[in-house]
Amino acid sequence: MRVALITYSTKPRGGVVHTLALAEALADAGADVTVWSLARGDDSGFFRTVDSRVRLRLIEFPTMEDETVTDRIVRSIETMRRAFDRREYDIVHAQDCISANAVGPCIRTVHHLDEFTTPVLAECHEKAIVEPYARICVSRAVAAEVVDGWGLHPTVIPNGVAAQRFVDAAADTVEAIAARERWRSQLGTYVLAVGGIEPRKGSIDLLDAYALLQATHPGLSLVFAGGETLFDYRDYRAEFDRRRGELDVEPAVLGTVDDDELPALVSASAVFAFPSTKEGFGLAAMEALAAGRPVVARDLPVLREVFGECVSYAADVPQLADALAGALGTGTDRSTAGRDLAESMTWAAAAQAHLRFYADHPMPTN
Repeated sequence: MRVALITYSTKPRGGVVHTLALAEALADAGADVTVWSLARGDDSGFFRTVDSRVRLRLIEFPTMEDETVTDRIVRSIETMRRAFDRREYDIVHAQDCISANAVGPCIRTVHHLDEFTTPVLAECHEKAIVEPYARICVSRAVAAEVVDGWGLHPTVIPNGVAAQRFVDAAADTVEAIAARERWRSQLGTYVLAVGGIEPRKGSIDLLDAYALLQATHPGLSLVFAGGETLFDYRDYRAEFDRRRGELDVEPAVLGTVDDDELPALVSASAVFAFPSTKEGFGLAAMEALAAGRPVVARDLPVLREVFGECVSYAADVPQLADALAGALGTGTDRSTAGRDLAESMTWAAAAQAHLRFYADHPMPTN
């Protein structure tokens, strides 16, 4: 079976991580897999090495100065549409709105639903839901949103987790201990959030909660990692910086962290914060559980579904501060349960479920 998986970026965002891991697991299962992506700016490849059995097709996408987000997304769709040839594949599987608009009849994974006020972007989002001939969601909660909003019924196939690399990062080997100590010597004892500073990630709420937490944990640091995105969050980042000055706190903002260094960064954290206001699954938090870290998550139905009792939940800033304080003293029971959960979510199982779905949903011939 010749499968094309289409994503919009080579950078480490959740959907891109999903695409590469699924591609490798499908190749393990015997599929002939090609990953297509836009290569933005001077990108020469993905953020990590990809198994050589997976073919990569990167579409040059030069940077244009002073381009609006709307214009960039429209140009992204048109550039991918011109480059992609669906005749080479038995299955075309889009992983996001851009690729679903670009490649014609396809299977679409809806990781989460966005809300756009710009008419062009709202139309792109709508088309990427209704025009694919079949749909997958990574959680029942997101599938229910699709049912409620459009009367469509996606199949739920949960994410896998590359748990072992995070388990290994938390091990008592000389190498793992040294890697964790390198981060702790740089950052101290820290709360970690992965995903950058943006509205959907609840970054300002976490900043406010950290300010409350400092009263009882004065030596604690707050660290933000990641943050590659297509969207323009300058106004939100300006508000984040204004609030940081008002609160007189100084978090460490690392930006994108090398993929090989990320497991140690997660494993060395005192607690992993996941205050997102909207998620489809919560892969970064699942990786933290694999590393044995206590996790505090926003109290969302989708996260209750995915994580059950393996994490602590908070609905607002005071609860977030309290839950973080409580998690700092968490023993091993919850982290052990969380690791077991993460290890149970395998990409091999996800790939087999996808192959069954592909067999049941062949690409239309017209």
